[in-house]
Amino acid sequence: MHWLLRALAGVGIVGVYAANSPVAEHADSFDAEGASPKPTRFSVEVRKPSGPPRVATGLNDAHGIAVTVACSTCHTTRQPNHENKAVKDLDEFHGGMAFSHGTVSCLSCHNPNDYDSLKLADGSRVEFTDVMTLCGQCHGPQLRDFEHGAHGGMNGHWDLTRGPQVKNNCVDCHNPHSPQFPKMRPTFKPRDRFLEQPGTKH
Repeated sequence: MHWLLRALAGVGIVGVYAANSPVAEHADSFDAEGASPKPTRFSVEVRKPSGPPRVATGLNDAHGIAVTVACSTCHTTRQPNHENKAVKDLDEFHGGMAFSHGTVSCLSCHNPNDYDSLKLADGSRVEFTDVMTLCGQCHGPQLRDFEHGAHGGMNGHWDLTRGPQVKNNCVDCHNPHSPQFPKMRPTFKPRDRFLEQPGTKH
């Protein structure tokens, strides 16, 4: 099939192939002389979280659907408190939340001028869907490792010539209010066939 694509590329009629053809994605990867194919590079996408979040009220509407409200529904009725840094400081809502995120306060990340958004250290507004920008301003080494594929999970292909890649964002794996994973002891050691002695039981 590649010889046909080369021939068609030479006369400029490669575009006759349907877009869903299994070879169509590589049809433009040949140069005009029909030389060796240039690999097609697929995209890398970072999954964006939905947002802003909705808070469950514990009530259902007339159709039995759970009623949720925006954060701003309650937070616009009270003054922001920049001193809230622990769950024990919260005297009305969010009392059951796990919070362990260094010495930052709630309003280090949440926007006191618009609770349906977040804010950066310089005070600029950032959407909940752009949480990577928020996390990356403090967690630079992790963001660097993420950008190089050494931190965070993904779906798709490592080899971008074979297909696209969709990477997780920070909050796919980390709870933003308590991001550190608990320390765990491995339940079994990895098996290494080069280190095992003959007759060793597994």
